[in-house]
Amino acid sequence: YADLGIDRPCGGDQVTLAIRRPPSDLEPTRTRTNPKPSSWRRALRRDWQLYTLAIVPLAFFLVFRYLPMFGNVIAFRKYVPGGSIFGQSWSGLRYFRLFVSDPNFWQVFGNTLILGALTLVVCFPLPIVLALLLNELRTRWFKRFVQTVSYLPHFMSIVIVVGIVMQLTSVEGTVNQVVKAFGGDPVSFVQEPGWFRTLYVSSEVWQTVGWGTILYLAALTTIDQQLYEAARIDGAGRWRQTWHITLPGIRLTMVTLLILNIGTFMAVGFEKILLLYNPLTYPTADVIPTYLYRVGIVSNNFSYAAAIGLFESVIGLSNSGQALGCRSARYAL
Repeated sequence: YADLGIDRPCGGDQVTLAIRRPPSDLEPTRTRTNPKPSSWRRALRRDWQLYTLAIVPLAFFLVFRYLPMFGNVIAFRKYVPGGSIFGQSWSGLRYFRLFVSDPNFWQVFGNTLILGALTLVVCFPLPIVLALLLNELRTRWFKRFVQTVSYLPHFMSIVIVVGIVMQLTSVEGTVNQVVKAFGGDPVSFVQEPGWFRTLYVSSEVWQTVGWGTILYLAALTTIDQQLYEAARIDGAGRWRQTWHITLPGIRLTMVTLLILNIGTFMAVGFEKILLLYNPLTYPTADVIPTYLYRVGIVSNNFSYAAAIGLFESVIGLSNSGQALGCRSARYAL
């Protein structure tokens, strides 16, 4: 007790001291003979059935998306049909300079920007509006009927959609019949360059708006209903509930879809434009994909076509990257 600096206990009391000896540096460290597998190995071993479902999608993207990227090398080489798949000789940026110096460059580039901007401005907010309107419906059979009618155009072939548009807007079509009934003169909508953008955007709205509401309706179901009850207690009307609860609740979905749409900003509907336009509407209808097809593919100038396609892809990737960077900076602030 004296050595430890404490008083001896009185009477029969006893004190038990537990002194822990520090580990010596000379003692060998104990190692595990059977280390646990890493987290991803345990997850793979536990859920291997689920991971096998991803094999087919991964194979699809590998074969049809990533492997064809090696063909972009012919944009910098002179490719001759029947020769080497990677071209005959190195040409550098020759085909890019040819495209930029082409007299039709600014026309097709401007048409692509205008159609992409119109499609983004018109077709992006309309699914949100339609989803909000459907969310306010209380009659279930009417809500399902509206959803079915709005979804159906998405499952139609583009050929059928273009055929319907051309039949409705022809000189003897339904639209001109209505114009004649009100005493007006028939208009050749399909042959008029000024009407092409209206026809294209309106057909895009009819075909895609209903299908675009699916993700927003799914996002609306995740909003806590107690927030609406608290808002009603505080005296908030339907407009204030929509502005302060519904729209913030689906904000992440809106931002994500906006970034995806900006990434495909330059990739306007090639098939629809190709079927809908004609030489008379080239001033407003000819875009980069159709120009690529007509000048590069049809004329067997594959190196020129690869250069145009790579130019379009780089611009679309930069737009998507800028939108993603703006979103990240906003959340960081």
